[in-house]
Amino acid sequence: MISLKSKTKKLDEPIKDKAGFLDYLIILIIGIILLYPIIWMFMAAFKSNEEIFGTVALFPNKWLFKNFVEGWKGSAGYTYTRFFANTALMVFPTTILTLISSTLVAYGFARFEFPFKKLLFTILLAMMMLPNTVVIIPRYMLYNRFQWIDSYMPFYAPALLCCNSFFPYMLIQFLRGIPRDLDESAYIDGCGTFKTLIEILLPLMKPALFSAGLFQFLWTYNDYFNSLIFVNSVRKYPISLAVRMSLDSESVVQWGKVMAMACVAVLPLMILFFAAQKYFVEGIATSGMKN
Repeated sequence: MISLKSKTKKLDEPIKDKAGFLDYLIILIIGIILLYPIIWMFMAAFKSNEEIFGTVALFPNKWLFKNFVEGWKGSAGYTYTRFFANTALMVFPTTILTLISSTLVAYGFARFEFPFKKLLFTILLAMMMLPNTVVIIPRYMLYNRFQWIDSYMPFYAPALLCCNSFFPYMLIQFLRGIPRDLDESAYIDGCGTFKTLIEILLPLMKPALFSAGLFQFLWTYNDYFNSLIFVNSVRKYPISLAVRMSLDSESVVQWGKVMAMACVAVLPLMILFFAAQKYFVEGIATSGMKN
């Protein structure tokens, strides 16, 4: 019996190794297909227009680093230094305000009882299904009356008032997985509700907060539609509008410069994602405390 089992194991090992090799091969092929547009964009940043449209070769014949230098000069008298500063001024406060407001709303729904709680939570879920295109006109009329057009207040105000239902919903589900015994122990030790949130729950919510912050950062950074609607002055353009403006600034589009600035625009997102990947995956995968 022992020899028969050992022979069976030896026969199974090559099959498992072959299956594992095929899995890795399939993943590798899919990864190359998904990464190819980014690789092509990076290589096109070093090419001239003639080479971009005249050949299908991936690597350039002559590496034109001047595309980055010329592209960084921007257009309309503003460089990409200004556009990146505008992006930071728009993205960072929006992300921070979103985390603060979403945490407070999630804490209220997850830990307290109040009148019409179920109804309000149902409305919160319903708002997640409301497309942005439905509310863009009333939002524009409202912000125009407040004289917020051509400023970043249309991004700050919704973040402060927790208008994106996805983030509080995400944090509510995470908080529900944290035992209430921790809250009760904190109350016994003399902590109030706010101190319990700050000193007990927030450290445990760190993975979920990282995920929510990363989502909001990516969405705001890449937001072209709302930026186009609410920001009118070139001097206030974020990076998404700046890259698009480079297509209209010249009669003949220098695609090498456009691709160079697109690479520069994508680089911070890639660095952020890989740097925060551990917390991002942990925040998505976990719904409570680890044992």
